[in-house]
Amino acid sequence: MSLTPQEIKQRHDELVKLIRKYDHAYYVESRPLISDQEYDNLYHELETLEKNHPELITPDSPTQRIGESPLSGFSQVTHEIPMLSLENTYSKEELFTFLDRIRRALPGKKVSYTVEPKIDGVSISAQYKNGLFSLGATRGNGTVGDDITQNLKTIRSLPLRLELENPPELLEVRGEAYMSPKDFERLNAQREKEGKVLFANPRNATAGSLKQLDPRIVAERPLAIVFYGAGKLVGFKCKTQEEWLNFLKKIGLPVPILFWVCKNENEVYEAICKLNDCRNELPYPTDGAAIKVNEWDYYSILGYTAKAPRWAFAYKYGAERAKTRLNNVIFQVGRSGIITPVAEMDPVFLSGTTVSRATLHNFDQVKRLDVKIGDLVYLEKAGEVIPEVVGVDTSQRQGTEKEIIPPEHCPSCGEKLFWEGIFLRCGNENCPAQLKERILHFAQRNAMDIQGLGESLVDQLVDKGIVRDIADLYELDEQSLVKLDRMGKKSAQNLLKGIEESKKRDLSRLIYGLGITHIGQKASEDLARYFGTLDRLSHATEEELLAIPFFGEVMARSIVNYFRKEENRRRIEKLRKHGVNFVSSLLQTPSGPLSGKTFVITGTLSEPREAVAEKIISKGGRVSNTVSRKTNFLVVGSDPGSKLQEAQKLGITIIGEKELVDLLKGD
Repeated sequence: MSLTPQEIKQRHDELVKLIRKYDHAYYVESRPLISDQEYDNLYHELETLEKNHPELITPDSPTQRIGESPLSGFSQVTHEIPMLSLENTYSKEELFTFLDRIRRALPGKKVSYTVEPKIDGVSISAQYKNGLFSLGATRGNGTVGDDITQNLKTIRSLPLRLELENPPELLEVRGEAYMSPKDFERLNAQREKEGKVLFANPRNATAGSLKQLDPRIVAERPLAIVFYGAGKLVGFKCKTQEEWLNFLKKIGLPVPILFWVCKNENEVYEAICKLNDCRNELPYPTDGAAIKVNEWDYYSILGYTAKAPRWAFAYKYGAERAKTRLNNVIFQVGRSGIITPVAEMDPVFLSGTTVSRATLHNFDQVKRLDVKIGDLVYLEKAGEVIPEVVGVDTSQRQGTEKEIIPPEHCPSCGEKLFWEGIFLRCGNENCPAQLKERILHFAQRNAMDIQGLGESLVDQLVDKGIVRDIADLYELDEQSLVKLDRMGKKSAQNLLKGIEESKKRDLSRLIYGLGITHIGQKASEDLARYFGTLDRLSHATEEELLAIPFFGEVMARSIVNYFRKEENRRRIEKLRKHGVNFVSSLLQTPSGPLSGKTFVITGTLSEPREAVAEKIISKGGRVSNTVSRKTNFLVVGSDPGSKLQEAQKLGITIIGEKELVDLLKGD
């Protein structure tokens, strides 16, 4: 018996509501209501119904979470209300100073506070227009972020429609995307099986996932989300942070499992201590407590600095420590030849992951810690990321411990090592270990993004002499690849496809992938934007490089030296021959009221110099580090340096921020 159009529509609406209900119970409340098979049956029924009746598909349908094709790139989103970070401290005294400052700024007013977990994830914003999810964005620089709407839609704990009968015109909620420690370990275990590069920590895994241009890849990552903040609100008013959090929970948005409302400073500190006691049991990684004034009306009175609100503060917990036995020390060779001692230990759980290796940084650190093989050592994660040995329990020594002796020869190529300050270095640039690290760096996600080129495969390519330089990657063929371990025909084809696609990457990613000493991702983008082509960059002088805003002499000298070396020039020519892109899409010559004008900035301004420089560049101007006769304007803030005297001697026009604002407007 066939269903009428009305009955089909009713069944569609019923399935959408049921799946939305089961998603919320499973992904937000961790309370599954039906079995996986029952859920899959309902989802398949909905998919079939929409396939046969596409007119029923709505933007908030569960089937619309995953886009069908990759994006070509992320568009930019301007935050009408800036997404600021929080000032933070590890000190109880500074915490009470912050609370005292608020009390003195609000004389005679009754103030309460909320204490919430400070979630160690990736800050995001989500907008709901009339109850429907319409836009998702990253924080970016606080003013402009990336449009990641399609990626956020894949996160099942994010509702596509709010549970509201009369939703406000616009509701912008802010929070963190994250990956739980358990999900992170499972993801890395799977990547290790597939020979892929492992993520360093849950936050890096989350950030890397949200930067994917293919939502289908994002959908495979175990991402979750939690909200706590407000952005732009139209048609909705709220009085307190407590009211806001309860409202978000009521309408189906995930909020912190625990938060406290405190009447005074002592209650704030008690709540911070309680949170510390239970934070490892929470589903998201936390590194502190966020303390906020509860009453929203006070926010405009307390105001903001250039980077942070004055009504909120973060209390960071000291790094989590673990104690374990150091069994051995191996010596790793980095891509620049520096030898790093690495401790191998009994496995121990630390800050969300199981750790069996930790860096000792350098041999000066080994000496300072007086660490020996066989010691019981203390571990922390530097910046909550890289495990490091930070101390030794010398009271437990048995007398059988062994000194850690620096090697005399490279553990990879056998070359005689030499000391360069506190660093022990291998000077052989053809060293296999250095080459492996250079290839992995070149292929990483933020550089040329060659999918499938993991450590085990790179080891084989180098050890068998198939690849002797990063440019050799573009000479690989299916016949040579299928002979390698765990490399079938399909895997070989996928790798070759990834290598071919990498030729199209922007120049900024190629510069970063080359691994030039002292040149990171941001500097690579600046170089691509400033020079436009690799050929122009390769012939740049130190003087030209120093004209780039915030470029220093060490960076400039490193670039010039890199392109002077014959083997690097040969590598560039091989990359050119294989069709690797040498041109930047970032090259911009914007026209505007400041076209043809060169600015130098000195002193402290109301916002970071980088932000001021970006505004000048966006209006057609150029920003230089050094004052010369070519300088048109010196922008002066408080406490200016010697550049002011230089400009005065040369008769250069000196302006303040107010005059700069007028110039930016074209006045």
